[in-house]
Amino acid sequence: MRTTLTLDDDVARLLDKEAKRTGTSFKETVNRALRLGLMAAKQPPRKPFVVTPVKLGLPPGLSYDNVEELLEALEGPNRR
Repeated sequence: MRTTLTLDDDVARLLDKEAKRTGTSFKETVNRALRLGLMAAKQPPRKPFVVTPVKLGLPPGLSYDNVEELLEALEGPNRR
């Protein structure tokens, strides 16, 4: 199908750059870009990834004030 299409200058530059990079014609580059864009638009939106934080805390009697003591209590004296 033959049609006339008016492109924004920045879009035309990007298409021209892509055509040169891939060694394809401008027409092939435009068709490929449109196909990819239209196929992506058909995809249903993805469900957002949600992380539910869990407060782990420290065992009773330990604190972050003395890291050396904390490591020894959690990993043992031979941790190195």
